[in-house]
Amino acid sequence: MFRRIKNRFLRYLVIFIYFVIIFFCSIELNFLWLFGYSPDMQDIKNPSMSLSSEVYYADGTLIGRYFKENRSPVEYKEISPYIINALVSTEDVRFYNHHGVDFYSFFTSMLSTAKGDKRGGSTITQQLAKNLFETRKRKSQGIIKHVPLINTVVYKCKEWLTAFKIEHVYSKQEILTLYLNTVPFGSNSFGIKTATLKFFNKTPDQLTPAEAATLVGMLKATSTYNPISNPRRSVERRNTVLAKMLKYGKLTKTEYDENLQTPINLDLSYTGNEGQGDSYLREAVERWLKKWCHDNDYDLYNDGLKIYTTIDPKMQQYAEEAVAEKMKMLQKRFNDLWGKKNPWRDLDGKEIVDFIKKAEEHLPIYALLQKKYHNDTVPIKKYFETPRKMKVFTWKGERDTTFSSVDSIKYYARLLNTGMMTIEPSTGKIKDWVGGINFKYFNYDHVNQSKRQAGSTFKPFAYLTALDNGFTPCDKFTDQFVSIKYTDEGRQQVWEPKNASFKFTGQEMSLRWAMGASVNSITAQLTEKVGWDKIVEYAHKVGIESPLKSVPSVSLGSNDVSVYEMVRAYSTFLNKGKKIDPLLVTKITNQDGDVLAEFDLKSEQVISPETAWLMLYMFRGGMEEPGGTSQALWEYPGLWKKNNQIGGKTGTSSGYVDGWYMGVTKDLVTGIWVGADDRSVHFNSSETGEGSHTALPIFGAFMEKVYADPKLGYTYGPFPKPWVKITKEYDCPSPHIDTDSLTNDSLTMPIDTNKIKADTAGGG
Repeated sequence: MFRRIKNRFLRYLVIFIYFVIIFFCSIELNFLWLFGYSPDMQDIKNPSMSLSSEVYYADGTLIGRYFKENRSPVEYKEISPYIINALVSTEDVRFYNHHGVDFYSFFTSMLSTAKGDKRGGSTITQQLAKNLFETRKRKSQGIIKHVPLINTVVYKCKEWLTAFKIEHVYSKQEILTLYLNTVPFGSNSFGIKTATLKFFNKTPDQLTPAEAATLVGMLKATSTYNPISNPRRSVERRNTVLAKMLKYGKLTKTEYDENLQTPINLDLSYTGNEGQGDSYLREAVERWLKKWCHDNDYDLYNDGLKIYTTIDPKMQQYAEEAVAEKMKMLQKRFNDLWGKKNPWRDLDGKEIVDFIKKAEEHLPIYALLQKKYHNDTVPIKKYFETPRKMKVFTWKGERDTTFSSVDSIKYYARLLNTGMMTIEPSTGKIKDWVGGINFKYFNYDHVNQSKRQAGSTFKPFAYLTALDNGFTPCDKFTDQFVSIKYTDEGRQQVWEPKNASFKFTGQEMSLRWAMGASVNSITAQLTEKVGWDKIVEYAHKVGIESPLKSVPSVSLGSNDVSVYEMVRAYSTFLNKGKKIDPLLVTKITNQDGDVLAEFDLKSEQVISPETAWLMLYMFRGGMEEPGGTSQALWEYPGLWKKNNQIGGKTGTSSGYVDGWYMGVTKDLVTGIWVGADDRSVHFNSSETGEGSHTALPIFGAFMEKVYADPKLGYTYGPFPKPWVKITKEYDCPSPHIDTDSLTNDSLTMPIDTNKIKADTAGGG
């Protein structure tokens, strides 16, 4: 056919054009499923901005949705001309002169790239095709995606085809509007409306040229040119955009000079939510699925997933109720304790005089103020001391008030927070998740984002190590002074821990008694016997993932860990020695109900069933042994029916900063932490700040509610009988003596105050 063309060069040109047409037709038709989906004209006329994903409780009731507020488009007339001009001048100066693809810009960009000056050649319409119709996403890929280079050519050609279709359907104004409503601006801001509100607390029609240039400048690299995290680079990029606007006649020289000198005046006070049903649980699910979404190319905020969790709605309700009830009382106790005194203190009880100043310096706005006022402390101080109207969290509901930033810092620093999680070890299912006291005001999740000193809740790992290496629950040690020499980072150290009572009784005690009463001196002796390196090894073996500094005080909880990993580790004992990967999500489907993924329990035998059962017997010592630190649970009569048994361990870190309770029943393991977000804010006595007085009451109130609801299926009853033959002696009742010297659940001040954190964390 082509031989009829006598001119060789013309013949080659016709052949090339012919195969280009065939190639584009093949892409459009997805020939042999090689090229994947391409949007048709119906898709172009009715674009789907996004599909919200939904997350459900275990019973199928809705928890919340994932979607972006900006997916409701603004109209062209609601967008400042400065935004339009900045966008066109920077991203596609020939926008009004092409029909979707600018071949001149494409070839010149290739030439520039070949010379080492890499720049994009995509038009605004092509970028819209990529953003709105996801021409490079999973569903748009065919078999050809596995062929390097060729797949890139296909992606680009698909963008061209889609861009031509868009230009055929929409006017230039409509294209700009669609683009600005879908483009990401970073910091979880998608679309121009959300971006202007987030960064400047303005609607899109209110921006100045400098503000418009700042946002448009971010489109090149949203993280690199983010004005919050990279203000210097943001200014440089903004000025480049302003220069483009001047070059193409969109700004006068006077306007350019004026905006060039303007600092970036961010207003970060807008607090609009980015999704529906925001909660610690909703955010936890998002974090839990982050890797799965990345590996499988799904977007929670766009792909319309249905996510089914393990969370029981009733247990979640009971957990939240118990937290609200007890934390309200704890906050009153804390306020009464300190009165008008400032509670930010070091472990010697001295007020930290620069606490407020350091808190100011940690705020994102501080660096911007420094730049704006050239490090002049007078206007910066004035900014923080200027009163403003705001809403604040209280245990009686939101309150309208007038606070300066300093007032706000002082107010929120005094508030106690908490983290709580319950798991069913036999199935690995997480049953409730409370990340804090109020998600709207405190976003940081104290279940698995926060890590705090574990105190005496870490002691069981020392006893586990002992039981798994020749010791028995009946082996006895004497409560006496202990001095342990060790080397830390090349320096010779001496550790001499005290009991919370400041006394050593000289009493000979079984290991079960010592753990139940949380005796530091005996735990220290045991640590020296089995080795602190070995204790670290066992803690990691049963489920602790945080790095642990191997020093003698490790057994008293001197390291930081999360509620999540502590619950996971304790679950190993109830699960016959099998470590589990906790399940938060069981199944994910698409909008049509097709199952995309299912998650099953993964477990690994890490300790023997005999050792696991003996540890459960040890945990019961907190209730049954003299001076047991869990005995405050007797105050909850709803727990003690039908021969019910509960085991657990309290914990308090140095200075009563962190209060913990780890509760174990025959079916469930619950972990609870209580403290202030800043470690400098804490109680000052064992009577007010120990885990038995802060975290334990939440567990008691929660389990009363659980047992009172027969529909949940968690019944009263004793711990399981031994799963295997127990070869070690364990039945050695302690003498029931009258004592109050061991009931405290905190630690004394250390001998060496320079090692206060390492040497005293972990009181019983």
